[in-house]
Amino acid sequence: MRPFACPNCRRLNHFEVRVCPDCSATLGYDPGIDRFRFLADQGTVWRDREGAAADLVVCANNNAYGICNWLTTPEADGGMCRACRHNRTIPDLNDPAVPPLWAKVEEAKRRLFHTLIRLGLPLETKAEERDGVQGLAFDFLHAGDGATGGTKIITGHDEGLITLDVSEADDAHREQVRLAMGEPYRTLLGHFRHEVGHHYWSRLVATDPDRLEAFRALFGDERTDYAAALQAHYNGGAQPWTEDFVSSYATSHPWEDFAETFAHYLHIVDVLATARGFDLSLTAFGGSDGDGHVAVEFDPYRADAPALTAEMAPVSFAMNAVNRAMGQPDLYPFHLSDAIAAKLAFMQQMVADARAANSQAMAEHHQPEVMGVAS
Repeated sequence: MRPFACPNCRRLNHFEVRVCPDCSATLGYDPGIDRFRFLADQGTVWRDREGAAADLVVCANNNAYGICNWLTTPEADGGMCRACRHNRTIPDLNDPAVPPLWAKVEEAKRRLFHTLIRLGLPLETKAEERDGVQGLAFDFLHAGDGATGGTKIITGHDEGLITLDVSEADDAHREQVRLAMGEPYRTLLGHFRHEVGHHYWSRLVATDPDRLEAFRALFGDERTDYAAALQAHYNGGAQPWTEDFVSSYATSHPWEDFAETFAHYLHIVDVLATARGFDLSLTAFGGSDGDGHVAVEFDPYRADAPALTAEMAPVSFAMNAVNRAMGQPDLYPFHLSDAIAAKLAFMQQMVADARAANSQAMAEHHQPEVMGVAS
């Protein structure tokens, strides 16, 4: 995503900022305008960079735990922001090692929600479930919690509920698991993007017969025994990783192929939105117009799949070159084959259709939440 200017002094800040390092203003992110506000008037009013006030309050998770930097409306259910309202379970914070891990988990989740909101995807909670509409919720657990009984916590998705072991926020633990599982690309944000992909398969594909048919033609038949497919994958009996799949894990089952590709779609959108936010353009390197500029109307959140893949090629080359200059492995070690590009196009069309339907539903019910926000 792009950098965010402090509305008080205009210093550029990262998305996780809570206090501006330059002017010391207290900052809060307002998803309705996709910008930060600052606490003005002796700390009583949230104002934007033009000085306009808004009737907003900090998320309840900020008041209780100092864990969130988003703002919400005073009447929000439980006082929770648009990201935190999806939490069903938080870890036991009595263990002093847990709060810092949970804080990292929430930072990654807020980045996920920023992208989902900008894409205009539906985001119902479990309390908002209804016939044909699956809500989204999160259980954040730690192996030492009494609720787990000391049993191993499996990160995964089940009917809209995403479970995550907050130990994944520990770099040493995650690296150990990454090596054991043979996963070259394992991050907290990657986990969230993958698991929410499973949610949107259930929410947007399984409920639409035409889209389900198109999914099967492209990804395969999801009715294949899932448990047996995963066992084969981890026992070395799965199909080989080819250019038709964005990762080795994607070869294990059509559901995993979808989730991995959905996560990759979010990777690409966010990387290009970040590059665009810094006014970085390499279109002339890999594009056809040769003028060296990204078109003004290019918006990664709305762009079609061919435009996304065309922009990603030169940007990823540059990112990898910078990493190599630092003696690091490639940041983006992927090749977008024609087969993968077709799957990304499926994702982009699915998102565009969902955005249109979601916008129409919100208009009909006069919902105040803004889905398409200022850039």
